[in-house]
Amino acid sequence: MASITEPDTWLGVELRHFAALEAVASEKSFGRAAERLGYTQSAVSQQIGTLERIVGERLIERPGGPRAVSLTDAGELLLRHAEAIVARLDAARADMASLRAGETGTLRVGTYQSVGARVIPEVMRRFRSAHPKIQLELHEPTTDPELGSLIESGDLDLAFCSPPLLPDGPFETLQLMSDPYVLVVPADNPLAERESASLADLGDLSLVGSQACASGAYLEESLGQRGVKVEYAFRSDDNGTVQGLVAAGFGVALTPLLAVMTGDERVKVIRLEPPIPRREIAVVWHRDRHRSPAARAFVEIAQEVSAQVERELAEP
Repeated sequence: MASITEPDTWLGVELRHFAALEAVASEKSFGRAAERLGYTQSAVSQQIGTLERIVGERLIERPGGPRAVSLTDAGELLLRHAEAIVARLDAARADMASLRAGETGTLRVGTYQSVGARVIPEVMRRFRSAHPKIQLELHEPTTDPELGSLIESGDLDLAFCSPPLLPDGPFETLQLMSDPYVLVVPADNPLAERESASLADLGDLSLVGSQACASGAYLEESLGQRGVKVEYAFRSDDNGTVQGLVAAGFGVALTPLLAVMTGDERVKVIRLEPPIPRREIAVVWHRDRHRSPAARAFVEIAQEVSAQVERELAEP
């Protein structure tokens, strides 16, 4: 006689239950969560109660009164899964929009300063010439984890990145080019008379550099592996500010060559010997998402332009 299995109660979990859990965790209040979702407070409470019965665990601590609600350990654990599932739903919505758009619509690309200054303009010129019906939107996330979240949720279709710093996730990357680190010094500094210098030559010179973003974090990681600790007198997210401070004699900068603004006679760019491992520049996308013909074309053009820029950087 065939056995009859018990029904899987987890099949009763609905996306609205996860959305309610996310909202309550974020807002710390059933009332504010209801406002955010456009539900009544009782509806949010019922959804959380249903979710708790299905999973067999208490998910929310309800202290009562004006005190904020909080997640239990079980709630925190389930929330991590809920966030991933909701992100995949957002990505699916973006995929459907991309599929409907075909050779029209919008391609959303994440970038950062040095790529934006030397690579993106030529990529955009070639892409817009070949695909005039596609609207390009550029976004500049402040951190690599933020960039990863935007790719995972479908808010970005593609992004330029430095692969070692990209957070774990459903990502696929394609390397475009490598960017050497150089020393930028004031034109009247004694080091400016040399063609190369080592880290030991820096002595007591003040260092200015990038914040702990793509280039700054990768530089510190590379030097840390060599036992070298970098201490900055000043840090900025703006490449122009860093170069301007060097020109004013405030210090010297260790920076990717791509981040150096050309034609500035106030500074001298010096090769590092021995060289620091180069910063790798890649393009990233969600490996499970549909990649439109426009996205694939953008990547191909980015490869061509990046190869050209890398050749130019190698010239004396």
